[in-house]
Amino acid sequence: MKLSRGKLPLSVTAILIITIAFASVIFTEDLRALTGPSMFKLKACPKENAAARLSTEDSIPDDIIDEDKIAFNPSECRIMDGKWVFNSSVEPIYTDETCPYMDKQVACQRNGRLDRDYLYWEWQLDNCILPRFNPEVVLEKLRGKRLRFVGDSVQRGQWLSFVCMVQSRIPENQRSMHRTHSLSVFHAKEYNASIEFYWAPHLVESNSDSPIVADTKKRVVHVDSVSKHAKNWVGVDILVFNSYVWWMNGHKIKSLWGSFSNGEEGFEKLEIEVAYRIALKTWANWIDSTVDPKVTRVFFNTMSPTHMRSKDWNNTKGIRCFNETRPVMEKGYWGSGSDKKMMNVVSGIVGRMKYPLTVINITQLSEYRIDGHVSIHTGGDIQLEEKKMNPRRFVDCIHWCLPGVPDTWNRILAAYL
Repeated sequence: MKLSRGKLPLSVTAILIITIAFASVIFTEDLRALTGPSMFKLKACPKENAAARLSTEDSIPDDIIDEDKIAFNPSECRIMDGKWVFNSSVEPIYTDETCPYMDKQVACQRNGRLDRDYLYWEWQLDNCILPRFNPEVVLEKLRGKRLRFVGDSVQRGQWLSFVCMVQSRIPENQRSMHRTHSLSVFHAKEYNASIEFYWAPHLVESNSDSPIVADTKKRVVHVDSVSKHAKNWVGVDILVFNSYVWWMNGHKIKSLWGSFSNGEEGFEKLEIEVAYRIALKTWANWIDSTVDPKVTRVFFNTMSPTHMRSKDWNNTKGIRCFNETRPVMEKGYWGSGSDKKMMNVVSGIVGRMKYPLTVINITQLSEYRIDGHVSIHTGGDIQLEEKKMNPRRFVDCIHWCLPGVPDTWNRILAAYL
């Protein structure tokens, strides 16, 4: 077929038109990307060999996700490596007014704490994306299961935090709470799930389990006996243990072998870390010999720091954690309230266990939070003004405000679940 001079076939003309149009679209999109906000939020770009992926239920709302970070994977992500970032755009899941189960001792806002910045510090990992705590997703993970926290009053605070974070998503007639000194159980009927706390501050038996012996020098720890408590751990699907604060009383531990039925005489005074090692070994032996990893998951939280010496963070005129309103921002900060010898004991014992126990290192991230303790906002019969006049006597730098730091511990625990 002959072509008229100066004319192109229809097919060639169409191709040229389409090509020009496509090029103009690309140019327009490139210009928009340079001059205007992105239309889409960035998603995580997993690094090589990263097995985890972000699902819609774990996505982080209202955030631009760093493409250099991987989705949370317990085998690849180091919980202790991160920083606290202030984020006032995300409100706490609950308040000390909206959670009906709140303990007065940790309800800081209700007890007169005026500053609120401590509620908005968010732990962000250096190399991973820590998913937010999604109550509905967590409850679904717990469907038909029992989750039990075991330990002291700090551990009870984490349990209470967990309960408060999920309870608002459950109709009032579908949830219940039963509390005693040694065992507290929150039950979500629709999910047939329970979130429980069992009181065992030393994990092993002591004469201060119930009632509490206020004078620490009169406490006797039965370092080789765990059966009294452990019988209450059988049949639980998920166990979360912690034991630290009750060992740190500043003097040797009265340690007993044998039965309390023979009285409290015959004890031996042991250095704190020695007694702790024996007791933790007793607990570990029970886990190894009794718990089936196919049936029960076991976690151990490392120590919750205390903040008793303001000189640790260069506040030479401070009184412990009193009036602290911001975290320590120094990377790797470590104060005198966390004993590395005790951490080494945990590491040594757990490292030799047969059971595949998961250790959650809450210590480093909590070290920074000198602002997160209840301080003088503990309620009780003594008026707040009186506490302000004598903070050295009344300040509590062991327990944490709720909402607060324990919510982050539970965000991490939920990610492991």
